[in-house]
Amino acid sequence: MGTIDVERLRSAVKSTIDNANQDLRKGINQALHEHPETAYEEEFAHTTITKFLEDRGFNVKRSTYGLATSFEAETGSSGRLVVICAEYDALPQIGHACGHNLIATSSIATFLGAAAALKQSGASGRLRLLGTPAEEGGGGKAKLIDAGAFNDASAAIMAHPMPKNQLSNESNGWSGLAAMKMIASHKFHTEFRGKTAHAANEPWNGVNALDAAVAAYSSIGLLRQQIKPDERIHAVIEVGGTVPNVIPDYTRMNWNVRSPTIAGADKLLSRVKANIEAAATATGCELNYITAPTYSNMIANKSLCNTYVSEMSAIGEKVLLWREKPVTASTDMGNVSQVVPSFHGAFGIPTAPDVALHNPRFAAAASTDEAHEVCLQCAKGMAMLVMQVLLDDELASNARGDFEHDKDW
Repeated sequence: MGTIDVERLRSAVKSTIDNANQDLRKGINQALHEHPETAYEEEFAHTTITKFLEDRGFNVKRSTYGLATSFEAETGSSGRLVVICAEYDALPQIGHACGHNLIATSSIATFLGAAAALKQSGASGRLRLLGTPAEEGGGGKAKLIDAGAFNDASAAIMAHPMPKNQLSNESNGWSGLAAMKMIASHKFHTEFRGKTAHAANEPWNGVNALDAAVAAYSSIGLLRQQIKPDERIHAVIEVGGTVPNVIPDYTRMNWNVRSPTIAGADKLLSRVKANIEAAATATGCELNYITAPTYSNMIANKSLCNTYVSEMSAIGEKVLLWREKPVTASTDMGNVSQVVPSFHGAFGIPTAPDVALHNPRFAAAASTDEAHEVCLQCAKGMAMLVMQVLLDDELASNARGDFEHDKDW
């Protein structure tokens, strides 16, 4: 970074995040964990985070880009732009079982640390903390992309918690992962419409929408035998009828179809739809699809990941650069990685050995002091990654080159 004093910047990042520790713990982390909200309903989180930032002197725009629970805070002028993504939605019934309270905390801490370092440097550069609602199925970032939230960005960054035991053991000591690659996912609902009738007195006059849902679910269960090991198909019946002596005239199912790439997901989706449509035909039901934004596979940027590993090493953290096989889960950050150089890392939080994401016990782990401290360590590394992108012309150029020419890494 030329004549820029890197150690001075690291010191500014560390002191700023350390000084904000308790405010972040109580005002963001715990507050969001105690008030879980699902996709596009994150009113408490939106109000809490925007007020937290306003109280610290930042200019904040609320309900941005046409989304009621999105927000934007910016600092700096001219120069390159880095977007820091904050997630804060929760899962139905099991709350922050994906740890989005920690994601919000780490992203806000990153913004605070990088803003302080940028001010101290006196250099040009722009930071944008972007509130990205509805990661859990609603595709908030896909809508934000369409609305222009990532236009002109040199990089977009965030990190996700995961159980530390999935990363680390006594021999390797990894505390995090830089390249958290994920797979593509098609998300949609199906509605089957039939005809109601008394199930005992005149069943022949009914068209059973529950039979269509069951037939679709069962045939997809057989299809799973013929799909690739890194592909996934999931479905639940959200509406299945009311009482057993009334033939259901309406059912609704929720589906995820995943494959490592969009091309693979498209092919698998066509096979899934063939089974769904066969079920509708066999039962005589009408079929309707309700589609949601597709989640693209996550493209890891080599230059950004290498820089993050180096910065985490500078503060004593041992971070794994990458894994050959992607995580068989999906994120709308994958959509962002298709349009701008992106970093989506992972930090490991302490859990029991048998605890995984999307589990109530992971939600409990995401509220601990230990998890909070880990997410702030990650924030220190991400804040310095931000500063490197803003101030180091070579890194910014290399990250763009990776994005344009090395997407298979």
